[in-house]
Amino acid sequence: QVQLVESGGGLVQAGGSLRLSCVASGRTFSRYNMGWFRQAPGKERAFVAAIRWSGGSTYLADSVKGRFTISRDDAKNTVYLQMNSLKPEDTAVYYCAATSTSFGLGVSSVYPYWGQGTQVTVSS
Repeated sequence: QVQLVESGGGLVQAGGSLRLSCVASGRTFSRYNMGWFRQAPGKERAFVAAIRWSGGSTYLADSVKGRFTISRDDAKNTVYLQMNSLKPEDTAVYYCAATSTSFGLGVSSVYPYWGQGTQVTVSS
C-alpha cells in the first residue's frame, strides 16, 4: 500500500500563490508517475498536472498552463504543485495521485493511489 498526504492548501486572494506538497510513503517513489487532480463543488474530478518518474516530462491542463508548475524531489518522496496567479475558478479540493502505468496520465482511473485532498480557496 502506498500512502499519499497532501498539504499546503488554504485561503488566498485572487492573483496570489500557493505551493501544494504531497509526501509519499515507501522507497519506490521515484518509479511512480505522479498527478494532481482537483474537484470543485458540483463538478467532476479534473486533471491538473502530471510528472513522470524521472521528472523530465511534465503535463499541464490547458486551464493552468502558464500559471502552475509541477515538480518532484525524489530524495524527499515529495511532489509539488506551485500555483501562481490564482483565480477564483481554481477553488477546489486538490488531490495527488500515483501510478506505475506509463500512459493515460490525465485520466483519474489509471491512478490506484490517492491522497485525502487539500482545500484551496481563492477569493475575489
